[in-house]
Amino acid sequence: MNRARTVSAAALAIVLGLMVCVLPVHAADATVPSHIQSELRDARLSGQGTFRWFGLKIYDAALWVEKNDFQPATPVTTRLVLDLRYARELYGERIAQSSIDEIRQLGYGSPAQQRVWLEKMTALFPDVREGTHISGVYQPAQGARFYLDGKLLGEIGDAEFARAFFAIWLDARTSAAGLRKQLLASNP
Repeated sequence: MNRARTVSAAALAIVLGLMVCVLPVHAADATVPSHIQSELRDARLSGQGTFRWFGLKIYDAALWVEKNDFQPATPVTTRLVLDLRYARELYGERIAQSSIDEIRQLGYGSPAQQRVWLEKMTALFPDVREGTHISGVYQPAQGARFYLDGKLLGEIGDAEFARAFFAIWLDARTSAAGLRKQLLASNP
């Protein structure tokens, strides 16, 4: 009987030790990056997920929202931040082209607007490598602001562009429905 208690106590100590090692990782995931804190009052993580293309991991996405203002049913009515952490090298021009392809598929903007949006994104979006973060800030009725690894990258002051851009992830018709569901999980 004493041996059983000793084994159980040892097993419990191991499990607790593992939990202590794992808890800081999860706590770090919920820590609001400083550039997001500066953009959102009382920010909280709504949800996160991974985008894959033909099985290849492209990026991890996290949606940050203002604690009391966000409504998952109508995501682009309040200020929010979408943070993408890239898992591979991609050219900024390719990111812009993929973004405009998705915007076209969703039916946002006229062909003329789409050309202007593509030009602006191509000029703004940098090449990325594994671990690079690009954070997009949705500013209702104003436009979008972008950060590269927490430093201001630039803005596109066009409310229609911002709505179209964030629709890539948040519109009910998105081609990444599983990721959308994870982003809009709205865990308190």
